[in-house]
Amino acid sequence: MPLSESEKRSLLAEKGIGATILKRLEEMGLDDVKILAVTSPDFILQRGAEITGSTCWRNSPQARKAIETAVNWAKDWSQK
Repeated sequence: MPLSESEKRSLLAEKGIGATILKRLEEMGLDDVKILAVTSPDFILQRGAEITGSTCWRNSPQARKAIETAVNWAKDWSQK
């Protein structure tokens, strides 16, 4: 189930998460909290690099931190 507006607001409130990260997650089909919670950050970073045609997704410490934050947020949110 796609992220609700309240889930989007909550995720966007996390440090390092902006509209671009949210857009990329949606493009990858990772716009469901339960799916995002069980997806490997490495997989997400690899897919991000493929989608954008840029290795910075895979190699950037900031991108890794943002994706780890998103996955951890999803794990916490899915426990609610």
